[in-house]
Amino acid sequence: MDDRIEARLTELEIKASYSEDLLDRLNEVVVRQQAQIEALQRALSALHEQVLAAPQQPAFRSLRDELPPHY
Repeated sequence: MDDRIEARLTELEIKASYSEDLLDRLNEVVVRQQAQIEALQRALSALHEQVLAAPQQPAFRSLRDELPPHY
């Protein structure tokens, strides 16, 4: 009976070790993803500022407005 308990304890220790390793790797992924999210938010904010600073142009322009100067 003592051997069975020791075998179960060893098995549980192995599973706990794998679980800790998995948790560490998942944590690293989450940290990298958070850094990517923050970089994307900064880039989006910069693009938003550029759009707000750009002069407003009409959404539609007729091709007649684009006639060459020799006409």
